Amino acid sequence: MSSMITAATPSSRAQRRRVTHAVFPVAGFGASFLPATKACPKELLPIVDRPLIQYAVEEAAAAGLTHMIFVTGRNKRAIEDHFDHAYELERELAARDNERALRALHSAVPAGIAFSYVRQRDASGLPDALRRARPLVGGAAFAVVLPDDLVDADRPALAQLLDVFHDQQVSVVGAERAASGASDAARLIAADLDTGGVCAARALVKVPPIGAASATVTTCGRYVFTPAIWDALQDGDDATLGRSIRALMECERVFACLIDGRRFDCGTKVGFLEAQFAFAQKRRELWPTLQRRLGPLLAQRPSRDRAPASGEAATTAAIMR
Repeated sequence: MSSMITAATPSSRAQRRRVTHAVFPVAGFGASFLPATKACPKELLPIVDRPLIQYAVEEAAAAGLTHMIFVTGRNKRAIEDHFDHAYELERELAARDNERALRALHSAVPAGIAFSYVRQRDASGLPDALRRARPLVGGAAFAVVLPDDLVDADRPALAQLLDVFHDQQVSVVGAERAASGASDAARLIAADLDTGGVCAARALVKVPPIGAASATVTTCGRYVFTPAIWDALQDGDDATLGRSIRALMECERVFACLIDGRRFDCGTKVGFLEAQFAFAQKRRELWPTLQRRLGPLLAQRPSRDRAPASGEAATTAAIMR
């Protein structure tokens, strides 16, 4: 008796590897923003009028993902509350006929999205955070979004990665060209090997191939992983997942997707402030007035360089006594 093996069609293969889960590691202390983050999670600090974590969830939802998984820690219950119903607040706003505020409140939860939460008891690193999410992810491919990295792009950054994933069916790393100050641990080599149908796709390699165009890149807080990542995850201090990605390259091909957009590192004060101005600039009701008010502020010298005004030194001395 002969047996017939039927190869999976491209459509069935794509269906089998469809990505629906997004993991958000949000258990960190936010030490760079203390004391503001002593009681308020860093992920709830707002860029204009929306918290960082909401931008991340909206990006994942716009890319077609439907299951948001948060790896939280102590003092992070406010994140759960943010994506829950606020019945008392809704009733109060409805009683005041404040439709605008109600719409803003409801916009925090995209339609058709499920939320799950798992606790990381110790802030023991990004690889450990991902392992905590494994029971919720199961054996499926999944995305990872680091909310500190806010990407302003016409097409959502995660959707750009998924374009490469659907084309190649392997793990994909969101990347940008490496800055001069990037650490060696964070650097990866992306080569143009004419293997991707997506123009932004580059294969990650250990050594630049002879004759192939290549670039040094760093990750930018967006990933799509196949289940092969579970065996590749390295030690907990692998902050950029660079070592884990190199281990994953031993198991399967890994692609980089050069993100078309502007990334703001909101894990730093300067990046956070830069994002404030960039996103305020997109708001017609804010930017013209803000621009006028910023002019005199930017023109004056920093306060530490100013000579004290009349009476200022005496006042300071009185306070210090």
